[in-house]
Amino acid sequence: MLGDIRNVAVIGAGPAGIATAKQLLAENHFETIDVFEQQASTGGVWNYNSFAPSQDLSVPQTNPHQPLEEPIWECPGPAEQVQPIPLFVTPMYDRLESNIPNFLMKHSDDSSLEDQPLFAGHEGVLEYLNRYAEGVRHLVKFKSQVYDVRLEKDNGKDQWLVCTRDLVSSRVTEKIYDAVVVASGHHYVPTVPDIPGIQKWNEAYPGTITHSKYYRTPDAFKDKKVLVVGNSASGIDIATQISTVSALPLLNSKRSEAPEYQRTAPWKREMPEIAEFLPPSASFPRAVRFTNNEIECSIEAVVFCTGYYYSFPFLSSLCPPVIVTGERVESIYNHLFSIPHPTLAFIGLPYKIVPFRTYEGQAAVVARVWSGRLSLPSHREMRAWEAQRIREKGAGKKFHELTNLEDFRYHNEMVDWALKARPGEGDESTVPPRWSKEDEVVRKNIPAIKRAFAEMGQERFAVGSLEDLGMKL
Repeated sequence: MLGDIRNVAVIGAGPAGIATAKQLLAENHFETIDVFEQQASTGGVWNYNSFAPSQDLSVPQTNPHQPLEEPIWECPGPAEQVQPIPLFVTPMYDRLESNIPNFLMKHSDDSSLEDQPLFAGHEGVLEYLNRYAEGVRHLVKFKSQVYDVRLEKDNGKDQWLVCTRDLVSSRVTEKIYDAVVVASGHHYVPTVPDIPGIQKWNEAYPGTITHSKYYRTPDAFKDKKVLVVGNSASGIDIATQISTVSALPLLNSKRSEAPEYQRTAPWKREMPEIAEFLPPSASFPRAVRFTNNEIECSIEAVVFCTGYYYSFPFLSSLCPPVIVTGERVESIYNHLFSIPHPTLAFIGLPYKIVPFRTYEGQAAVVARVWSGRLSLPSHREMRAWEAQRIREKGAGKKFHELTNLEDFRYHNEMVDWALKARPGEGDESTVPPRWSKEDEVVRKNIPAIKRAFAEMGQERFAVGSLEDLGMKL
């Protein structure tokens, strides 16, 4: 039994945390909803810092168990007149544009993102998210870093001691909650694989190897021979940007096929996976050997666009642990509820998704389960779901991956589940709609839409819809 849940803590005021706060508030059930955000504003990962972040990167980086990130302090005026602002390194870079059309990306209850270009820039998305948060901004405690969340027992009922630190005053606060939502994202600990020879190569050529988290502009790569590792959306975009200033062709090592329109890009040469970073020598300076045994020498920069580990250092006291390998969250039901402790929920674990609407659906379920209007399956059924997911996807990083419209099916399942809620004081109008067949057609054609948009050049910034692009699906 979950017990009577009245006081809820939400960790993170990015897109997932704000969607969660809105759904909790709409239930008209919870007495306390505290949202903790370590940054000075909403927006989460969409907050862009123009400074070149110092690179605190281990090579290789294979350990998800990292300490909490320390802020970088910015003082926007005389220190005696204004409070300093804590900044955190996000993977946002200068010319990033979304890879989802605005009308799919937007939240279901706010269409103003459609005022932006069809594939909005990060500035437009952040502006949209800040506006979207207005209705719950009063719930957010900014510049507050959650450093520990501990499980407590009260007459057999799970409760949570949430420990926070005010980053400006260093004041520590501890408070008991009935339930906790983790909505802090998973773009914190970079993944740099342990490829043979990489550590010694990095020592021989310090500063040559970096990760996309630290990329801001292509300027540092001017006239250099560059190897980009990975061909996800960010990998392709960063490689495209770097190619405008680097030596050509740019090398792109990838494990899977790139989108069709990218395979014949004249500015790059596709390479298989890296087999080995070769030891420094006169014969093979700055050399890398690929799995086809081809060797490339004189490489001056390597950018790993290889993703991130799941990492929640504030949950390190939990037993069994929620993070082991960092490739997934352990003991999880439906990418959402902790199985041993269902008053702990995670919003936003799935990836390769259309995110904002997915967060809404997940949050609608969590709010209704914790208000008592929906029931969870039995412990045995939840364990069976996890076991089946492992059989289908494995226990590694594909566990939370939703591809081939699986994210749409997942969202529709969340919506259907939320709509089964028993009558109560909650506002049912906040349940997001299901994805439609028309939406599915757009989802399948996003690569072609993105290509047509990019081919518009500077004129693309005036393109706000498929009609503007001259496309009809």
